[in-house]
Amino acid sequence: MRLVRELAEYERALHEVKATEEQLRERLFGDDPKAFAHVVEHEGRVVGFAVWFLTFSTWNGTHGIYLEDLFVEPEYRGHGYGKTLLTELARIADERGYGRVEWAVLNWNEPAIGFYEALGARPQDEWAVYRLTGDALTRAARG
Repeated sequence: MRLVRELAEYERALHEVKATEEQLRERLFGDDPKAFAHVVEHEGRVVGFAVWFLTFSTWNGTHGIYLEDLFVEPEYRGHGYGKTLLTELARIADERGYGRVEWAVLNWNEPAIGFYEALGARPQDEWAVYRLTGDALTRAARG
């Protein structure tokens, strides 16, 4: 939870964090997880994480991985931890025959964009992300 809050603060959205430690523990590590997490440690301390879940491409007929969050504490960046996390997700996708690993990045986050592009990732500029949440989600659900 500490790292989730640090990520939200970095993304200028700490006020949007509603999750609790109990929710994360159950959803990521409970009996029937729908999302998954990998962490990296430095001298026994968790300093980074990747949270992901499966997607499905009707065009490819295969699953993919959607990387919801990738975060490494600022003082531990440059140690290869972020690359290790993404490499592990790519390995899982390749091993399981998934067609892609994808994620969203804030358009102002130049360090992250440079990091992703150095790994070979390319932006999908022709797509816009839409979201239903809060009151709009409730209204849509009620028709």
